Amino acid sequence: MSTLLVSQPNFADHLTPQGHPERAERIVAIEEALAKQRFDKLLRRDAISGDLNLAELVHDSRYLARLRHARPAEGIGQLDADTFISAKSLDVAATGLGGALNALDAVLLGEVDNAFCAIRPPGHHAEIATPMGFCLINTVAIVAREAQRKYGAERIAIIDFDVHHGNGTQDIFKADPSVFYASSHQMPLFPGTGRPSETGVGNIVNVALDENSDGAAMRDAYLTRIFPALHDFSPDLILLSAGFDAHERDPLAQLNWSSADYGWLTGKLMDVADRACGNRIVSLLEGGYDLKGLAGGVSHHLAMLMDGAIGRLDD
Repeated sequence: MSTLLVSQPNFADHLTPQGHPERAERIVAIEEALAKQRFDKLLRRDAISGDLNLAELVHDSRYLARLRHARPAEGIGQLDADTFISAKSLDVAATGLGGALNALDAVLLGEVDNAFCAIRPPGHHAEIATPMGFCLINTVAIVAREAQRKYGAERIAIIDFDVHHGNGTQDIFKADPSVFYASSHQMPLFPGTGRPSETGVGNIVNVALDENSDGAAMRDAYLTRIFPALHDFSPDLILLSAGFDAHERDPLAQLNWSSADYGWLTGKLMDVADRACGNRIVSLLEGGYDLKGLAGGVSHHLAMLMDGAIGRLDD
């Protein structure tokens, strides 16, 4: 397997208040974990700025104007109770988008089998008309639309294993049978969406996991519900909303996944990609707010993407 790691050189320019869980140190923790010898085989690339106007592929026509109006000349502005925007936040969002689109190009042009994008801020809570949940633009949704527009991919699957339901991604694609969206998430928990009865036009699968459930419950949910539906959809490309906040260490939720659970899940997703779409996977960082848990989950995720096996890891 060949794996691309896309890094974001300006990640620290998106400022959040002191003590906010979505902070620049998250990317530092990932960079330190992936600097170990185990990951020397990664193809590494820095993101360049993408065209933020591509947000109009998934957001309404006034969305970017609202973000620009809310952006302060200096300091930090507030969009809602926990979502913030600073002077350079849109530049950071554009660079994260550029990195994700570069990863898409590399995978769909056959340069690599798969890719992981260590970018911030996250995006899966950003709805058609509303930024929320730490998210400014819905990057994974834009990448899905660009895969269809630029490459003619007909069937895109988005698998979201963040502990919080991706209400924004569901909002964008709920009436579009060409995009399959599946989410495993704790319930009840922010944002309160993601009930199993929410099925869109048959293209949405939501699996609600109970508080304090562990990797065994996750594996059962994927084996019995998400993987069969994903297999039946037979995607041309798999995109991952890769959140690592279901980790047992994470402070914002109460699931008990281990770092190794992320390796197992990644391997099973690779099995589907091998059968359905020539191994094509693009993974985008979403949540994960305990730095050690985030580093451990990402390490297992990347080790599996690289080699189809974990091998020796410290965590």
